[in-house]
Amino acid sequence: MSLLLTRLFLLVMKPRPAEKERGDVPGWVLITVMTAGLVVAIWLVAEEQLKTMLEDALDSVTNK
Repeated sequence: MSLLLTRLFLLVMKPRPAEKERGDVPGWVLITVMTAGLVVAIWLVAEEQLKTMLEDALDSVTNK
């Protein structure tokens, strides 16, 4: 029984060759795409308000 357990343990703990990560999208790609999507969504919803805010900010700097 001891020999069987030893062999089973060695089989389970045997180092496996490094597997290549094929077809997996890296996290930074997902974060970049999601951030771009959020920017587009916010831009579509608040385009006029963003223009107004930018114009007011530029006017306040140039009129000093």
